Amino acid sequence: MLLKKCVLLGLTWFSLSAAAGNIDYQINGESYEGYYVSPAQNSPLVLLIHDWDGLTDYEIKRANMLVEEGYAVFAADLFGKGIRPTEDKDKKQHTGELYQDRQKMRLLINAALDKAVELGANPQQVVVMGYCFGGAASLEMARSGKDLKGFVSFHGGLTTPEGQDYANTTAEVLVLHGAADKAISMQEFAQLSTELETHNVPNEMIAYGGADHAFTVFGIDRYHAAADEKSWQRFLAFLNEKLEK
Repeated sequence: MLLKKCVLLGLTWFSLSAAAGNIDYQINGESYEGYYVSPAQNSPLVLLIHDWDGLTDYEIKRANMLVEEGYAVFAADLFGKGIRPTEDKDKKQHTGELYQDRQKMRLLINAALDKAVELGANPQQVVVMGYCFGGAASLEMARSGKDLKGFVSFHGGLTTPEGQDYANTTAEVLVLHGAADKAISMQEFAQLSTELETHNVPNEMIAYGGADHAFTVFGIDRYHAAADEKSWQRFLAFLNEKLEK
């Protein structure tokens, strides 16, 4: 169980949290398993979207870090209950299916948001954020026109799909990117900046020198401690600016 793993990590969020745990929910007859943690009813919400390996202990650790800051967090499941791919080919398959079906991606994110509200989060105070694949999904929600308080991408995919744009984006976009990212180039970073400016979307885009793709992921070779700390602090400041506790 993911929750048991968090206990083993020695996290001390239980005293802060009015609600926490794995959450089963249904979307169009399919089962999904997210994770919800909240300091109190009607708390401002961070909707957290996972990387290409599905909802893992990494996202749960980040959720527990955020609840200590006073935010409810719903870590969404975009793959389905029990689907946590470990091989790259499987990760590409599951993310690829959603990249090819953007309407389904949006439906899954909106359903996760609805579930978080059902659990007691404040529907008027929501920021969507994600890591890698989740960062791309956060930008998908920005383009969808969903009326939220902000959209954040940590080392996420930045390319805009054909036929989409940011004309209907309702809130500020924050992009936290590694300047040494070998998967997502600085050319893509610059192109996104141009698109956001074209559509007069409030934005802040930060590139961290020396940071590669997935620079916030603890314990991997590409982890970049300085970029992780700086990006996390900027993210917390962004939440403080956009959400009312």
